[in-house]
Amino acid sequence: MRLQLTFFVCLLAVPVVAAEPSRRNILLLVADDLGFQVGCYGDKAAKTPNIDKLAANGTRFTHAFASVASCSPSRATILTGLPTHQCGQYGLAHATHNAHTFRDVQSVPKLLKTAGYRTGVIAKLHVQPAEVYPWDAEIRNNGRNGAQIAEAAKKFFADSGEKPFFLLVGFTDPHRAKKGFDSETPYKGVPHEKIDAKDVPIPYHLSDKPEVRAELADFYSATARLDFGVGAVLKALDDSKLADSTLVIFLSDNGIPFPGAKTTLYDSGVRLPLIVHAPTGRAKGITNQAMVSWTDIAPTVLDWAGVKPTPAMSGKSLLPILGAEDVLERGTVFGSHQFHEITMYYPMRMIRTRTHKLIRNLAHPLPFPFASDLYGSEMWQGVLERKDTMLGRRSRKAYEHRPKEELYDLEKDPNELTNLAESPKHADTLKELRTKLLAWQTATKDPWLVKETHE
Repeated sequence: MRLQLTFFVCLLAVPVVAAEPSRRNILLLVADDLGFQVGCYGDKAAKTPNIDKLAANGTRFTHAFASVASCSPSRATILTGLPTHQCGQYGLAHATHNAHTFRDVQSVPKLLKTAGYRTGVIAKLHVQPAEVYPWDAEIRNNGRNGAQIAEAAKKFFADSGEKPFFLLVGFTDPHRAKKGFDSETPYKGVPHEKIDAKDVPIPYHLSDKPEVRAELADFYSATARLDFGVGAVLKALDDSKLADSTLVIFLSDNGIPFPGAKTTLYDSGVRLPLIVHAPTGRAKGITNQAMVSWTDIAPTVLDWAGVKPTPAMSGKSLLPILGAEDVLERGTVFGSHQFHEITMYYPMRMIRTRTHKLIRNLAHPLPFPFASDLYGSEMWQGVLERKDTMLGRRSRKAYEHRPKEELYDLEKDPNELTNLAESPKHADTLKELRTKLLAWQTATKDPWLVKETHE
């Protein structure tokens, strides 16, 4: 009797672990041109309760980096696990830009489709060709209308039946529209959050001017609209009784659509929100300081699905570290940029550690080019009309004319304003980062790799 009682007590002491779902779905939510203008990342002006709630129930990464601050190249990196120079999506996919991913690349939708998944994309995709990114359902939609997107998502969930699914929702917000951020006329069923221009914080790379505040207020309204869409899609997932079997990933493709962020490799362009929610017994409300890259997203999705990543993928799955607050060995990320629009050739390579960043401007004699939507913005036209010499805390000259190398001490200079590449005191750091960057370029077969002798 004593033996039986002891055995019973031991059984009670065994911790209860949530059962792993037999059907492993993936929902990837991609914002368009969103930086840290999110409540859970400390922005008090942001109206993002749904994104904040997702963070409170999952893992919020504080040091997550896109490898390029341009829409199509970044989305290709997310869906292939390869930097732009390796996957071939050098620039934007649409219109005359017409950049393509290499046709032999194995993308996430292609690998998952082969593994028996039903794949779908709603609204913005912005990569090509179709043979590399095959979808069972490609649902055209207004990427700013969260109500319509949620209805399309609900139908996709139902149509998937018992098949596991991978659904990409490509929001258009808070990308610029033809005029402003398309916030003047509210969409039916979508709340309109008006932000007062006097309440918006001014990023260090922008000057405090009336047109800057007006555009930022419009941007924050578009961000609130994005948040509604995120919440509506998550509600559709929950209403479909699929939340307990679905990995949810929320991120942005690149930084905010203002000079000094988008199309640059400064942190304002590539350090972005990343929230991951896995439903199977992992800790909630975790803030993880590990340095991770968008090249890690594809391995993460494939890991969840039980599919092996391709040998070319250099990233690592994030699933093992979702309950951690930091992972010290994850301390380096890389960046690779060639084009935004086809007229904007400016190849750059980057290595960023926890303390330093090195940017190599491979065509540094060229002036730094402007994206057409940024150039046409009221804020930039104001700069030109006034002949401003400063862009926030950075000189306009330093922004438009880059040196061959930019080295920054991020602990002392988080805004990347003081270039230390010519400083003798930092020669050893420069040499070390050059060596690591060269090794990465070699490993990823970078076509822009030029071997040079450095004194």
